[in-house]
Amino acid sequence: MFANGKCVDVHAHSMLPSYRKALEAASLGPNVRLPEWSPDLALSMMDRRGILASIYSLSVPGTHLGDDAKAKELARRCNVEAAEILTKNARLGAFATLPVPNIELACEEAVYALDVLKLDGIGLLTGYGGKYLGHADYDPLLEVLDERSAVVHVHPAVHPSTSAVTLGVPNFLLEYPFDTTRAAVNILFADVFERYPNVKFILSHGGGALPFLAWRISAIAAWQLSRPPASESFLKNRFPTKLTERVPELSLGLMRTLLKRFWYDTALVSDRGAMSAIREVADPSRILFGSDWPYAYEDTFVAEEVRSFNDPEVISASERSDIAWKNPIALFPRLDSLC
Repeated sequence: MFANGKCVDVHAHSMLPSYRKALEAASLGPNVRLPEWSPDLALSMMDRRGILASIYSLSVPGTHLGDDAKAKELARRCNVEAAEILTKNARLGAFATLPVPNIELACEEAVYALDVLKLDGIGLLTGYGGKYLGHADYDPLLEVLDERSAVVHVHPAVHPSTSAVTLGVPNFLLEYPFDTTRAAVNILFADVFERYPNVKFILSHGGGALPFLAWRISAIAAWQLSRPPASESFLKNRFPTKLTERVPELSLGLMRTLLKRFWYDTALVSDRGAMSAIREVADPSRILFGSDWPYAYEDTFVAEEVRSFNDPEVISASERSDIAWKNPIALFPRLDSLC
């Protein structure tokens, strides 16, 4: 339990009726789970764990199941259902789903979801059809989101190329954090923070491997991709990026500053080692609690996340209050009225 009952969970998933029906009809096989979910089940879990509010999103595969027209209809139905739930209980917020990769339709739905339905933000996968966020194809959508200072929750998917990787374990065990890392790096080098400064990106699962790789990414960017030795200048020419075009001489400090532009949720990374790594790369005001329920089982994963979160050896009391309440309220000020 959270001691004062003031906690916002920014990484929880819904299984809305229209979404469940569409996934069942698509016959996607054992790779897609369909957990039990309803507003009542969600509120009961939140009450047991001391979570005051949750911002729910759809998990993979999203609402585009191969047909643009059907994806548009499904995204609208899901967003309307989410808005109806929010209207009945303000504790149950929602990140809107979009019919990506059709960018035109995604822009239309983003406008409707944010301007008309007044949902809390947008839920995007790390990439679609092999193109990660930051790819130029997404620029029109980012323009729409930037105009609205939208909060975007970035959830991992599985890149098509990893289908050939056979380790004998579920692909999400490793590929999800790796996919989040790839998307974050692509956003970084596509100079999205400079071009669309008002979009607020929340990275799932503590940013994947990004905290561990932060120094490596920063050092290579500064010393090889922007200021390489003369003997290795081919690297800068071979890998031009929007970031290095704008800043020809990157530095470790600048790269660290850019990494602090992301928000990081704690879903499935709540232990001391992971939190120490996240602290090294994240702005303290941009760390947020996440549970990953119901895909993460309540009696095991969520229970341990909450226990670890309340362990003073993992998170101090003042830091805990900021992560659980102060930081998310800065992103979702409407929730402050719940107290």
